[in-house]
Amino acid sequence: MANRGRPPKPIEQKRLLGNPGKRPLPKQKDIVLLEPIKTTPEPPRKLFDPGLELWNRVWESGIAWISPTTDVDLLMLVCEQMDERFKLRSQVWQSNRSDERAALRRLEQQIVQNLSLLGFSPADRSRLGIAEVRRVSKLEELKARVQNKTN
Repeated sequence: MANRGRPPKPIEQKRLLGNPGKRPLPKQKDIVLLEPIKTTPEPPRKLFDPGLELWNRVWESGIAWISPTTDVDLLMLVCEQMDERFKLRSQVWQSNRSDERAALRRLEQQIVQNLSLLGFSPADRSRLGIAEVRRVSKLEELKARVQNKTN
């Protein structure tokens, strides 16, 4: 099912913009901050190589926003889907059956959807309020140097 309208704007972004929609925002004291983890946890169930590789990549890349208490079940599911994809992809290469190929494509769509739910697409990271570090352009670098010399 396709999303309709604009994606929701993160609360942090609304605060930075001065809340242009003037809708009530939660009070700062009511916001619960997730404590990021420092190391990759062990998966709660056995994973094979493709799923385990995804597990480790997700924790390494998303350690700032993935929660070991609330996101672990969805992450485990998508890692198991990755294991299943590996096996199904091998079958498709062997048999070249159209029904297996269609099943593989459906599974891949589910994997993409689940990774998006975890914030692993540019649009979803933006929706979650997770900013990417932007490289400073040469012009911005020059302006900063000039500004620092005048101060």
